[in-house]
Amino acid sequence: MTAITLLDGSIGQELVKRAGARPTPLWSTQVMIDHPELVRTVHDAYFAAGATVATTNTYAVLRDRLRRAGMEEQLQTLTDTALVSARAARDAHGSGRVAASLGPLFASYRPDICPPPDEAARIYAEPVRLIGDRADLVLIETMSSVDQCEGALRAATGQGLPVWLAVTVDDDDGTRLRSGEPVGDLAPLVERFGPQALLVNCSRPEAVTAALDIIQGFGLPFGAYANGFTHIAEGYLEDAPTVDALKARTDLDPAAYADFAMDWVDRGATIVGGCCEVGPDHIAELARRLRGGRARPGLVGPAGYRLASHVPGTALRIVEALKHGVVRGGVNPVIGVEADADNRGRREFRHAEIYQVLAQFMKRRVVPDHRDTLQLVGKLADHAQPVARVGVVQA
Repeated sequence: MTAITLLDGSIGQELVKRAGARPTPLWSTQVMIDHPELVRTVHDAYFAAGATVATTNTYAVLRDRLRRAGMEEQLQTLTDTALVSARAARDAHGSGRVAASLGPLFASYRPDICPPPDEAARIYAEPVRLIGDRADLVLIETMSSVDQCEGALRAATGQGLPVWLAVTVDDDDGTRLRSGEPVGDLAPLVERFGPQALLVNCSRPEAVTAALDIIQGFGLPFGAYANGFTHIAEGYLEDAPTVDALKARTDLDPAAYADFAMDWVDRGATIVGGCCEVGPDHIAELARRLRGGRARPGLVGPAGYRLASHVPGTALRIVEALKHGVVRGGVNPVIGVEADADNRGRREFRHAEIYQVLAQFMKRRVVPDHRDTLQLVGKLADHAQPVARVGVVQA
């Protein structure tokens, strides 16, 4: 029983579309300056569609990008606006997580102009500090090379929040990053920094599958959120580009996109969503598919805990919650697992709490004389109320 985390879709592109203004090199950052209320509106739309994660509009809120527009002094204010908007939407929805986005330095899809890892780490340290503990995780996005990944990971790792790493791959060859390096070259970096999840993003969905076939061997929770561009045009690879140099596909409606995403789930992906040109309608269709039974169902309690079966070979992805009690000090605790894909929400319940947690699943009192963990699992399996074919987990 695998928990599927449903991300939101495009934040930046959705903001640009809703603003209706001509794009600028500041992209969605300009929209947030001119129409800050739209950021909350977009987050609300994704939660309403079924997403369980709100990605902050901080992808391009970086000092090097603001410097070109003479707006460096607004770095903290813009970061605050983005975080407050995402948190407010999550709180209004009543569940979910906030992922603080860190985008590439200088420009997307341009590993050739990326500073070396040590310099990049120094630059990224500032936005990581400004995020602080106001998000539930840091989402490093659209990294095009091994060095780009390393710079961001150096800054974000060990700062108190789980880190998810998302890389973008060649649209014509998903086995390679946009730098031309094999996706497999990420393995030593993943081993060294230990991100809690590894994703493929902002690539054509056709290219994603080949990349997933490689990264699923890294032993981490993995997934993808593709874009809806026809391709990354040469005009966008110039200095200070605007997004109108890119063209949206006309053949990737919500149903077509969901077909791709559900294939990723069938291949073992536990985190899916959308990137540029993938909007709330796409996420709503994907949520509907996940609820419709193609994702493996699980038992989801109202307090946000999930009991999930172990999938052989993917222990880092799914914890077998109740069968792996460990003896400490003569007390056999049971592990309750929060509904998050990276399993960092793990906490232990001693006997006094076990029955309260189980009662939430069973919707009736648990007879407190079955102390054996396996018996408790059996009782739970007999009496718990599965949420009808749920694949999406509300965090």
